[in-house]
Amino acid sequence: MPRILIAECKQEVSTFNPHLSGYDDFTLRHGQAILDYHRQVRSEVGGALNVLDATPGVELVPTCSAHFITSGGTLADAAFERIADELLSSIRAAPPVDGIYFSLHGAMAAQSQDDPEGWLLEQTRKIVGERVPIVISLDLHGILTDRMLEQSDAAVAFHTYPHVDFFSTGERSARLLLRIVAGEVKPVTAKVRVPALVRGDELITASGSIRHAVNAAMAVEQSAGGLSAAMMWGNPFTDVPALASNSFVVTDNDPALAEREALRIAGLFWEHHEKMQVPLTSLAEAARQTKENASGTVVLVDAADATSSGASGDSNAILRALIDAGYEGTALVPIVDPGAVEAAFRAGVGHAVKTTVGGALDAGRFTPLPMEGHVRMLSDGWFHSETTRELWQAGPTAVIQSGHITLIITSRAVSLYDRALFLSHGCDPRHYGAVVVKSPQCERHMFKDWAARYIDVDAPGSTSAHLRSLGHVRCERPMFPLDAEVSFQPQAKIFQRHP
Repeated sequence: MPRILIAECKQEVSTFNPHLSGYDDFTLRHGQAILDYHRQVRSEVGGALNVLDATPGVELVPTCSAHFITSGGTLADAAFERIADELLSSIRAAPPVDGIYFSLHGAMAAQSQDDPEGWLLEQTRKIVGERVPIVISLDLHGILTDRMLEQSDAAVAFHTYPHVDFFSTGERSARLLLRIVAGEVKPVTAKVRVPALVRGDELITASGSIRHAVNAAMAVEQSAGGLSAAMMWGNPFTDVPALASNSFVVTDNDPALAEREALRIAGLFWEHHEKMQVPLTSLAEAARQTKENASGTVVLVDAADATSSGASGDSNAILRALIDAGYEGTALVPIVDPGAVEAAFRAGVGHAVKTTVGGALDAGRFTPLPMEGHVRMLSDGWFHSETTRELWQAGPTAVIQSGHITLIITSRAVSLYDRALFLSHGCDPRHYGAVVVKSPQCERHMFKDWAARYIDVDAPGSTSAHLRSLGHVRCERPMFPLDAEVSFQPQAKIFQRHP
């Protein structure tokens, strides 16, 4: 009877966001609560449980789940130490196990720890010993470090962007882990580092040029001898020494095959990498186009303040540009500002409120904007994701109507890669002339399929697609597009724990 340990620690960080993440930015669950929660949502852990629950004889050992409420700035050391202590203590207290599934993101960063996930795996390995197989799942925006691969037996990563395969990634991870535990396969991994940071529509895996590398990885994974494969292009906003894009291939004890295919996938990525940058429209021009739009909804994409990528969420740059341009249509704008929320709660629903919005967290980039309006709604900020049904927490939240502008103001950043925040607060984006979307990509049906215009705005922010503007200082150079002359000399590194 195989006994499988379940653990999770996930957050995506922008080190360019000056607002540190803290312990309260995570939801921590222990023991049975992990199973009860994830059996109801379409997460990676939920997918793994779907496989493990259906496998006769498997005994589950849930330990600790530390899941970010949203992405954010660098994790404060005290917060990471507390989270790590809870997680590792739960692993120490667990009975002996036959295998471990560890759900990670790959783009965490703490003040004094560039590779928190690799460190957690290293400490887990010290607790459980060298022989217990560990399979990890990763976001394709993760930064795949050597330490992660040295301390785990195999990695499994997303294949889709926008991400629609959370659940299936967990299923793939659990199936592979069970095969390793049963002694059916002996994984060996090849990793190829690619010196490129990329953004834009070419990364949409269904249609963009990234599909060539992703489809090759999926074909390898489904072939004889292939166990796992992916193209990971990292999070360009997590400026750590290991930041880069990486291909990896896991095979059944065939290092030559793993190396050959990882090099091929990396080559397909490099062949198209120069196209993987998004053209941006200036704030003034975006506001002008919105003002002149005759009908339908203009989606103003503020990827520079993408909370799902680690930004602060308190940018008012597009809101200010619309006001300055004299835009008179309706607008729906999400923004993080705890002080404005407090003012709205003091005023109460139906009452007038005078406050400022924006610039509450990233004051170096954004100046508070005076606003007057009426409070339409107040909430506790708890709602379910439209895509996975994950429970999200925006903190106390206020909907303020200021003339033709509707502001959804949250106390903390929350992922905005779907419409859940809008819909849970009674605001359907289709009913507005302009909608600010703080995410670089969403599933097409959420905005693109029906919007009259979709504008990628060149706004300031800690997750700007204008990567040269951010000021990378820690990642290895040269790096595309940060440097003018970047060459790629592909080399594969091999990782195998038990040949």
